[in-house]
Amino acid sequence: MKQLRALNAQRIVVKVGTSSLIYANSQLKLRTISRLAMVLSDLKNQGKEVILVSSGAIGVGMGKLGLTKRPTAIPDQQAIVAIGQSELMAVYDRAFANYDKAVAQMLLTRDVITYPQSHANALNTFERLLKFNVIPIVNENDVVSLEELDHKTKFSNNDQLSAIVTNMVAADLLIVLSDIDGFYDANPNNNPAAKLLPEIDQIGPAILKAAGGHGSQFGTGGMVTKLKAAERVLAHHQQMVLANGKDPQIIYQILAGEPVGTLFRQPNIKEQAQ
Repeated sequence: MKQLRALNAQRIVVKVGTSSLIYANSQLKLRTISRLAMVLSDLKNQGKEVILVSSGAIGVGMGKLGLTKRPTAIPDQQAIVAIGQSELMAVYDRAFANYDKAVAQMLLTRDVITYPQSHANALNTFERLLKFNVIPIVNENDVVSLEELDHKTKFSNNDQLSAIVTNMVAADLLIVLSDIDGFYDANPNNNPAAKLLPEIDQIGPAILKAAGGHGSQFGTGGMVTKLKAAERVLAHHQQMVLANGKDPQIIYQILAGEPVGTLFRQPNIKEQAQ
């Protein structure tokens, strides 16, 4: 019998990637979204505090417009995100309403970590929403986010954003749901001998070397961006689990301490959790 991992997570940030939400034809995976809403609502019923960081706006926007290829022009991408974000929130609102849970949209730009007042305002909003028993749904405000000249307001991807939110709200655990079972010592897509690493306590050269590649055409993430998120989480003495989001009910296994996915945490965190 495999040993359980003590996580002791009360305040949880869940990040779901585009590949977990969108089919290759740009249409929504409605069953996955419904299951995600059920699991997070159930966690709320258990008395836990939950924040969802969701990708997928550009994929939803592409589906809404009947596009099969992501445009390269930034204004086109931002317009598509504007379309997709409203549709995505409408889908989430309906899904969570089935379980009598209220959700709230929070669109953030990088100034929440650059400017103290912006940081305080965002944190106050998070805390008040959680107090109201509402589930915040977070995404980057891509319509106004830029990363050029001196106007750097973009997080670069939602993996980083989820880690920043985890730091900001002092969450006990970040769960990153992706299209891979966890972190491997080599690319499992082209190396059948690749081994899943159940736990990582530091991001060293060997770990960085094992990471590579980008995600789907709809997303901006890859394993490197997830390692950067893990680095930020580890630096703040927090915990992160990377797992496959095909079935969101895997969250139950993670919180039960079952050895699924890859757990990122420092040894001293492990000792405190036991």
